[in-house]
Amino acid sequence: MLTLEDCRRFYADEVRFSANLTSAALIEAFAHVPREKFLGPPPWKIGSAVSQALSATGLGKAIYIATEDPRDVYHNVVVALDPGKDLNNGQPGSLALWIDALDLKAGERVYHLGCGVGYYTAIMAEVVGSNGAVTGSEVHEELAGCARANLSLYPNVMVHAGDGAAFDPGECDAMLINAGVTHPHRPWLERLREGGRIVLPITMSSGAGQGQGLMIRIVRERGGFSAGIVSPVAIFTCTSVRDAQVEGQIPKAFASRAFFKLKSIRLDAHGPAETCILHGSNVCVSSAELNASSAAAAG
Repeated sequence: MLTLEDCRRFYADEVRFSANLTSAALIEAFAHVPREKFLGPPPWKIGSAVSQALSATGLGKAIYIATEDPRDVYHNVVVALDPGKDLNNGQPGSLALWIDALDLKAGERVYHLGCGVGYYTAIMAEVVGSNGAVTGSEVHEELAGCARANLSLYPNVMVHAGDGAAFDPGECDAMLINAGVTHPHRPWLERLREGGRIVLPITMSSGAGQGQGLMIRIVRERGGFSAGIVSPVAIFTCTSVRDAQVEGQIPKAFASRAFFKLKSIRLDAHGPAETCILHGSNVCVSSAELNASSAAAAG
């Protein structure tokens, strides 16, 4: 019979292959952090990726299997936190892919919006190490309280309860935004250090507080912000970072496949242009190459 340690190691390999991970430190974190300690008392309710996808698109209902064996949570599956609200601990393969896209390094400072009960916050804290720091933010006070308790053994982690868009995390090397937005929030971009990375979901609202769209990766470079696509996503919505004007542009950008030409994020003032995938009043998601959008900003 496999021990918990055996299961964690096998699980880390399962996540490594499902997300094609490149970070050895991230793989090791998945093998080390005890997932069951973040899920509340058993029985735990486990759901498949297919079941969750059908639920997120309104084509079915999430189905869960109950278990009291902690070894069962060490698979690429979601574990329910509140089945009635389809609230779960997240798909490890998806979260691992997004965290890997942050390219975290030891000693870096990370902001995690939508940290839930703190499991993936702990994963990132392991990667950046004791000389790094992770700030988690969770809008649901009960979940934030659980995250604080679960992360109490991590001196390099703090948890904020409240609207993460209104919270100032300070200067960061990386940010993981785990709630759907219509556009990159300008204060987040401005808080990225040069070379800093942010991974966030731009989504169309599909009702019930959820949306579908794409996870994108933004990098602050000397000349501005480059951007590219990481993966598709279905995720809960960040209601405070949704611009009604931009929201109306998102379905067209997906339908026309314009989003697949994503190259940069522009913060300079300009009118609607052919390269604007999503044109907002102070942030523009653009197909312009970074050097071209930088030149436009300078001109």
